Amino acid sequence: MKNYKELYKKKLISIEEAVNLIRSDSDVIVAQCASEPQGCMGKFHLVKDKVENVKVFSVLTLKPYKFYMKPEMKGHFELCSWFHAPGSREALKKNIGTVTYVPNMLHRAGLDRIHVRKPHIFFGTCTLPDDKGFVSLSLGITYEKDVMEAADIVVLEVNDQLPRTLGDCHVHINDVDYFVEYSQQPPSLPSVEPDETAKKIGENIAQLVEDGSTIQLGIGEIPNAAALSLKGKKDLGVHTEMMVDSMMELYEAGVITNKKKTYYKDKFVCTFAMGSPKLYQWLDNNPSVEFIRGKYANDPALVKLNSKMVSINTCMMVDLTGQIASESIGTQQYSGTGGQSDTAVGAVEGTDGKGKAIIACRATAKGGTISTIVTTLPVGTAVTLHRSNVDYVVTEFGIASLRGRTIHERALGLIKIAHPDFREELTKQAKEIGFII
Repeated sequence: MKNYKELYKKKLISIEEAVNLIRSDSDVIVAQCASEPQGCMGKFHLVKDKVENVKVFSVLTLKPYKFYMKPEMKGHFELCSWFHAPGSREALKKNIGTVTYVPNMLHRAGLDRIHVRKPHIFFGTCTLPDDKGFVSLSLGITYEKDVMEAADIVVLEVNDQLPRTLGDCHVHINDVDYFVEYSQQPPSLPSVEPDETAKKIGENIAQLVEDGSTIQLGIGEIPNAAALSLKGKKDLGVHTEMMVDSMMELYEAGVITNKKKTYYKDKFVCTFAMGSPKLYQWLDNNPSVEFIRGKYANDPALVKLNSKMVSINTCMMVDLTGQIASESIGTQQYSGTGGQSDTAVGAVEGTDGKGKAIIACRATAKGGTISTIVTTLPVGTAVTLHRSNVDYVVTEFGIASLRGRTIHERALGLIKIAHPDFREELTKQAKEIGFII
């Protein structure tokens, strides 16, 4: 048997050597979320004086790295974010000229950029190689494998604390140019304990989820509340972009079995994972969880193959015609489209005719001073989910069914689930512009 340990050692370089591979006028694409190569990204700024016009593409960049947070990096590095996180939002607010947003549907994000320009370097993370010479990309393959196959240079940051996940996430060391070693606990995301408002929203969501449904569930206070409210359901399945703690907990409670699924029966399907150390331990060599590429996991044409597919997402604002704003208010980009449109469209178009797309939000924001249900969206606001694809909107005050409804019916339905303090004004405005006859 070939000694892959020797080949691995030959490809092993220092983080400083890896970062020095970056060249001017090139695209650098890094793995996303919990797969983020934090050892390497923490050193990108060291080559500032050697490079110009380097575009770094990322999703949910977890740390405020110097390569995009320092004003002196302008002209040298630009973070091109597919989904903003606190660091990129702060850099944008400071207007230092080192961050931009890339409009995208998550299942095409990497492929669309490859269409524009061949990536120079991909930086990702992986487990130690096994005795067959394979590493696992572990916590994410949304666009990672597609970019690896297209990039001139592939650098993987080996973290001996990553779980070895299963599915289409294995790569042979022959297909990797360089390895660096950087041991750390994988980035985690603690569960948010839902408050009473979130719990009420969760209860309303649960009313729409039938036994035997296949669900897509995000992360955050409202999705956690929805998960709590699903504990009385039977034989749920999972087809999601993001594997989170609540799914593991529902599986352990016997609620999720994946037995009624029609696509990848008996398997969780996801494209990346982020949560607690307990989740990562549970994912390690777990044959019930299948990681597949985002171009498949989030493809609406494949999402719709699931039986009773239910997509559960959140938003920031919805107008009275049903336009969903989940990523920006006005021209201020807050997050990104992510997979919301992918999974919602897939659910609505479910081939069994039983799919449901749920968009949830609190009825108010900023301490109850503004309504999240508005007559029209602020000028410049990005529409994350087109009103033609909106199905159910849920707040703590109820459920509005919008699919196939007229503007008149939609406006009336949404006003009913708005906060009572704003219903009169919304009705008045809706009548003035003709939404309500």
